[in-house]
This record gives sequence, C-alpha cells and structure tokens, in this order.
Amino acid sequence: MTSEKYTVGVDFGTLSGRALVVRVSDGHQLASAEHAYEHGVITDSVPGSTVRLPPQWALQVPEDYLDVLRTAVPEAVEKSGVDPADIIGIGTDFTACTMVPVRRDGTPLCQLGEFGSHPHAYGKLWRHHSPQPQADRINAVAAQRGEPWLPRYGGLISSEWEFAKALEIFDEDPQVYQAMDHFVEAADWIVWQLCGTYVRNACSAGYKGIRQDGRYPSREFLTEVRPGFADFVTEKLDAPIGALGARAGSLTAQAAQWTGLPEGIAIAVGNVDAHVTVAAADALEPGHLVAIMGTSTCHVMNSTVLREVPGMCGVVDGGISEGSWGYEAGQSGVGDIFGWFVENCVPERYHVEARRRGISLHDHLTELASTQEPGQHGLVALDWHSGNRSVLVDHELSGVMIGQTLQTTCVDMYRALLEATAFGTRMIVETFVSSGVQVDELVVAGGLLKNRLLMQIYADAVGLPLSTVPSTQAPALGSAIHAAVAAGAFSDVRAAAKQMGNRTRNAYLPIAHHVAAYDRLYREYVAAYDWFGRGNDMMRRLRRIEAPEPVGATQ
Repeated sequence: MTSEKYTVGVDFGTLSGRALVVRVSDGHQLASAEHAYEHGVITDSVPGSTVRLPPQWALQVPEDYLDVLRTAVPEAVEKSGVDPADIIGIGTDFTACTMVPVRRDGTPLCQLGEFGSHPHAYGKLWRHHSPQPQADRINAVAAQRGEPWLPRYGGLISSEWEFAKALEIFDEDPQVYQAMDHFVEAADWIVWQLCGTYVRNACSAGYKGIRQDGRYPSREFLTEVRPGFADFVTEKLDAPIGALGARAGSLTAQAAQWTGLPEGIAIAVGNVDAHVTVAAADALEPGHLVAIMGTSTCHVMNSTVLREVPGMCGVVDGGISEGSWGYEAGQSGVGDIFGWFVENCVPERYHVEARRRGISLHDHLTELASTQEPGQHGLVALDWHSGNRSVLVDHELSGVMIGQTLQTTCVDMYRALLEATAFGTRMIVETFVSSGVQVDELVVAGGLLKNRLLMQIYADAVGLPLSTVPSTQAPALGSAIHAAVAAGAFSDVRAAAKQMGNRTRNAYLPIAHHVAAYDRLYREYVAAYDWFGRGNDMMRRLRRIEAPEPVGATQ
C-alpha cells in the first residue's frame, strides 16, 4: 500500500455497542467509542406498556443498535484522527442468538404502532430463555425421527436458538408470527441496515439456524413439531448465505450519513462476537480453544476433524473460517454470576473496606480469595445460575453451593464460584477430547482477563497453558479484520489474522500442586453435575412451585 488504510469494527454486546478503528497494515488499534443502549435489556415490561413479561424473558429495541452506528462510529473515527477517506471497510459482530421479527423491508415489528404492545414483536436477546418448552419439543421430535443433523449439535437444540424462539412466537402470538416476513439474526439485520441487502451469515445460520450440508430441517420435520409450522424456513427464515469475510454489499448513502464513513466502502458479512474473536487472537489453527469471557462465556475452536460431541452448541463447516470445522460450546453465566454474588451476598463490612481502599468489591474479594489454597474452603459450586448451555443444554437448571458451614465466609463462596466456572470450562474441554477433538491451548479474551486470580484458576483447574488476547476490544478487532478481507486487503481471514491479530502465548501456566488439588475437587464437581443435571429434575420442580402462568401476548 502507498498509504495507510483503516477499517472499523463494531461489536454489538448485551448492553452496549463498541466501535474500533484499526490500521490494516498491522492491526494497531487507534481509538474506540462505546454507546449504551437506551432501553438496555427489557425483562419487566415492554416500553410504554403495562404488559408484564414472564420469567426468563429478555427483549431489546433494535433502534438502539442503530444509535451505535450514529454515535459510537463517528466518535471513534474522530478520536482516531484518521481521514475517513482512508477507511476502506466496516465489519460488525453481534451477540447470538439475538433475533428480530421484521417486515419485508427490514422494519422491526415493534416499531409499528399496532405491535408496540406485543412482547413477541421485539428483538429476542440471546439470553431470552423462555422457549425451553419449544426447544424440548424440537429435541424430542428430532430424536424420535433420528434427524441426521441432531448429532452435529451434541444431541440437543438450545432454547436460545432461532427455531425455538420462532416456535414460541407461533405458539403464543399468531398475529405477530403472521405479520413478520423475516425472522432475522440481529447480526444480519445490522448489516442489512448498512448496505441495504439481506445476507445471512454462515456462522449464525449454521450454529443457531440448524443449517447443515446446505439444508435446514425439512418441512416434514417442522410439521411434526407443530402443524402449521412447516413453511417457517421458506417463508420467514431462508435468505442468501454469505461466507465469513465476504463482502455483503456497500455502505449506503443513509448509512454513510449515520456513520460519517465514505459511501460505497465494503460491508463485511455479519458474524457472531465469539467467532470473530478467533481472528483477533490469531488462533485459527486446530486445537486452540478460544474462550470469550464476559457475562457469559463462548468457547470456539477450529479442527480438521468432524466428530459428534455431546452437548456442544454445534459444529459447522466454515463456521469460524473457511476450510475448517468450527466447533462452539458455551457457559450461559460467568461474569453474571460473579456480579449477582457481589450484588446480593456480601456483608456491608466488605463494602466499607473496599470503599476505604478505593478499589472495587470484586477486586477486594479477589485479593482475599487469592490467599487461599485450592480446596481450602471446603466448597464446590455449580455454575448454572443462568442455566447450562454446554454440555447439558438446559436453561431451567440453577445454581448450587455445597459444603457451607457456619464458618463459611463470602470470600470462600466467591472463590468457589470462580472455580465453578473454571470447572464448567474443563467439562467442555474433556467432552471435546473424549469425543476425538484435540484441545492443546486455552486462549482467553474478554473483560474478565483483568482478574489474574481467575486466569490462574482456569489454567490450574483446566490443566492447560492459558494464552490471553491483549486487545480490550477483541470482538471489534475481529470484525475489523473481517472488514479488511471484505475490502480486498487480504486474500482470506487467515492471512488477515496473522497480520492484524495476536495473543500473549502461555501467559498463565498450570501450577503442579494446584492441578492435583483441583483434580480432586473437580471429581466432586462432576458428581454434583451428574446428580443435579442428569439424575433428577429437582431444579425444574422448584421453578414450577411459584412460577406464574404464561402471560398472553396482548393482555
């Protein structure tokens, strides 16, 4: 290149969107900006309505996503000091599976007056877990019929995914179901707004849309799931598939006005926040399990082999990068669990001391917990406060703490929860390995990297060298890398990742005597895991005792 060129990556998270300006030649990050969604996560009632939402609902307003383009992107570009004329592309990533019901022109139903009070007309966030009965029905019919795609998803489809969320609308609000022309991944909806073209990205379609070997589940299967649901794919879901790193289209005049970027620059095919991070880490080689740790954790990894792995979120050809089988697993709650504990379970004296020292309560508890040896607290916990994504795929499971006595402190419990999430990752790793998919290195990205105790616990409890991704905006960096490919700066994502991505290898190594202690503690975790997760339905029964009747769509 005769002069430096730049791309913009935009990461749409659970509560906000972040824009990052990146230099194409070396991946240097010049500036970023963040915009919090005005409506955040809607869990109580839809805006301007008295309609109460049932438990486990999580909705969003798609207009909030556009505000990220209008505010965070121009701010990041201004802060970077680069000439917008030197920006050659923009890439985006999204939480998944986040779904938006829209009309044929892409207008979300919730923006139409007649549907403003309908909860099902809003975007359904990834952690909208109420369609568990629909997921159960899909799984039961698929298992009974011996559907060939089911083993690709570890034998179970999640309530978080496209078909369960669509079936919930079909069951509970036929008016919304009939009115929506497309049920769109938010990852694809935002690209549609940028370039005017609806392209389904291969990642979301494969992992969340049950698309395998070029096909979705058959009409016959969908009819058996629910009479009248047979045409869901052809009428409301199917659209052209775009490969990751491909060009979805060009920035429209309207989107150029929103963002301040040059009209006509490349728009990359959409992607999922976890999967783009593999490129940011330059970890596209087989055996590098990338864990993106935040409110939840998503584990993604390339492999040269196709295997059936129980309880995985999916294996998709080209799901992370072309030419490899991309595997995905996950934990529904990680940072959310730590946040819940600090919010609800810590005595006032710890708050007072943290304030006196001028540090966060998390940092204070972490310092105290770091003085303990593994197993010293005598506790084992299950990290299911937001349900279990892998390997049980059941969002009606809940958290457990075993071993408490009158001597147990909040520091003990805090450390036990840190360890529980590490054991959850170990369960995923061991399930991969026992199924014939090798894991050699754990690569961590995300906001929890700053907790050094947590990282060392993961290295010790999982028993693998742990590398870290230095970028504090790894998904946005990954999106910027894909934008560079879409703009033609590199031949493929692998080449771009080598130039623009990086990780700190072996940042944490397992400590031998900690590994031995955690091996013993992990055996107790597995025993509790099997008893509560597979041995009985106590957690489901507890949810039923006081659970209210489902709220109708238009009460």
